[in-house]
Amino acid sequence: MKENRRDRLDDLYRHYARPLYYYLYKMSGSKETAEDLTQETFIKATVSLSFYKQEDVRAWLFKVARNAYLDEWRKRQRRSKIPFAGYLFSRDEMTSPYGLPEDEALNKESKKKVADLMSCLPEQYRSILYLREFESFSYSEIQEALDLSENQVKVTLHRARKKLTQLADEHWREKHD
Repeated sequence: MKENRRDRLDDLYRHYARPLYYYLYKMSGSKETAEDLTQETFIKATVSLSFYKQEDVRAWLFKVARNAYLDEWRKRQRRSKIPFAGYLFSRDEMTSPYGLPEDEALNKESKKKVADLMSCLPEQYRSILYLREFESFSYSEIQEALDLSENQVKVTLHRARKKLTQLADEHWREKHD
């Protein structure tokens, strides 16, 4: 039985580690934070896996990942109130001075624009858009992952798309005025 559980965890990790990492990276904007939170998600999965059926595990893992992200975000908020925290936790000294090849730079720039627009949205809008558009979650999976009713999922998704479109329009007008 112990071996079966380990095989199941290995399978889950192979199937969901990458999508969870990308979700957490989009939410946090930090590769290192996304890596840490992905590992934390699977640690929590190791402890609680026996409570979830296979068909529920995808939404449940994203729910665990979102909660881990929210916990990290709250810690960051508290940390930002510490004097000199900006200096102590600065990542600028770790940034590489070397640029990417030109073709990758253009692709990265357009992805950054979308990420910048997404970062202007409230967390719930970012989460619901990411799960639906990037992870192709069904409404019922989103409902479970975000603890919302089906109607709340539809309304929130509509409002998130509308807000993202509004932000994109404002950005385009500012750039072309």
